[in-house]
Amino acid sequence: MQANSKFSPNSTVRFEEITEETVVPICKLSDTLSEPQKKMVAPNALSIAQAHFNKFAWFRAIYAEDTPVGFIMLYDNPEERKYFLWRMMIARPYQGLGFGAKAIQILIDYVKTRPGANELGVSCEEGEASPEGFYEKLGFKRTGERIGEEIVMSLPL
Repeated sequence: MQANSKFSPNSTVRFEEITEETVVPICKLSDTLSEPQKKMVAPNALSIAQAHFNKFAWFRAIYAEDTPVGFIMLYDNPEERKYFLWRMMIARPYQGLGFGAKAIQILIDYVKTRPGANELGVSCEEGEASPEGFYEKLGFKRTGERIGEEIVMSLPL
């Protein structure tokens, strides 16, 4: 999978529902990650499977223009008013073009429409290929909590 020269930091990024026709290409995006990155995020196929068994999972494919470039999944529980970025990945050929940051902004805009939304949480592992620095640049701060081996970060909305 090669990033096409048609992409730039100005490319339009959007979310699309995953369909029978798009599920395989979305799952294959996980294969593009480096080995250290693969240790930081579950494969998209596993995430999609888990989402089908959790009523609070909201998930979408991330597209740049008309090309699938990533995956995002939110724990969306309006009853608890809890919103947590459960999974997010950008395929390796499309990293560094700002698509991840744009996807997070789209997610933030969505979460702000949810009942009682006042923060967005995320967790991540530490170490090589950790996305912690990426989230810090977007304004997420450590909360001091942990979920297993992962640090918890939060962004006020």
